[in-house]
Amino acid sequence: GEKLSRALLQWFSTQQRDLPWRRTRDPYAVWISEIMLQQTRVAAVIPYYERFIARFPGFQALALAPESELLAHWAGLGYYYRARNLRKAAQIVNQAGNFPKTHTAIRELPGIGDYTAAAISSISFDLPHAVLDGNVFRVLSRLFADPTNIASLKGRRHFSALAQELLDNSHPGTFNQAVMELGATVCLPKNPQCLVCPIGEWCRVRKTGTQLTFPVKMVPRKSVQESRSLFWIERDGQVLAWQRPANSRLMPGFFELPEREHLPDTIPSTKLGSFRHGITFHNYRFDLWTAALPASSRSCDWINLSEIHKLPVSTVFKKAARLASKVQRPGATA
Repeated sequence: GEKLSRALLQWFSTQQRDLPWRRTRDPYAVWISEIMLQQTRVAAVIPYYERFIARFPGFQALALAPESELLAHWAGLGYYYRARNLRKAAQIVNQAGNFPKTHTAIRELPGIGDYTAAAISSISFDLPHAVLDGNVFRVLSRLFADPTNIASLKGRRHFSALAQELLDNSHPGTFNQAVMELGATVCLPKNPQCLVCPIGEWCRVRKTGTQLTFPVKMVPRKSVQESRSLFWIERDGQVLAWQRPANSRLMPGFFELPEREHLPDTIPSTKLGSFRHGITFHNYRFDLWTAALPASSRSCDWINLSEIHKLPVSTVFKKAARLASKVQRPGATA
């Protein structure tokens, strides 16, 4: 354990990527980066993170921010409940006057699960809590040639105990980051770079050449296909849209294009085209139609096309706007 840890930390000190959130141990910055990285690739997160920290540099700025501005800074990262939980947690921390310093108290903040609590408590406060994410599962299951199913609750508990056992308690934050970095840059899912692996001499699958059979993940799940129609109704540089209510479970406060349920009497006229959009295991095909101005549009609002980039609009809306702009003004770029 000690030799493996030394080799891994030595590698991390020279080979780690220079990422903006690694230049600080401030729990606020670590927390924001971890929440952003939950469902999004590192390269995509960097510009969002930098813009977000510039606009909301600490708990107070985030706690006092209007929700629409927060959502506009989050737009494109998806899974918007994350942004709302960030704001709720910032308000709790702001009232308390400082960030909680124990793993249990950090874990109690809205939107913070086991992984994020372990990351913040180890990186910011040197507390000995091992992180467990997809990268760590892969590194551990390969290192020990462990066939436990990572998609089961039993498997999670098993690997959590293993990660905790392996953790270097004298440098928990650095060690956690080093294991994740190894999984992200060397111990890759399809093409592991075993020749440059700093802990290869301890790795059981490397000896047997069975890298690609680990980790073992068994998830029964079918994908769902669905077709839907959207209306693109434009006048005087404005487009008709509806806003999700503030208490909506999905993406509250976001603007969407109307469908038949919002404008029941509207007859579609010209089909502008179609595009696909995937959300978890739902695959949607959206058809985009123009239509005459409805007699009543009570459930909708007119929004300026020039303002779209400033408003919280869904990714589906953005894809539709790009399609409409190409079809109606050929050669135009959205």
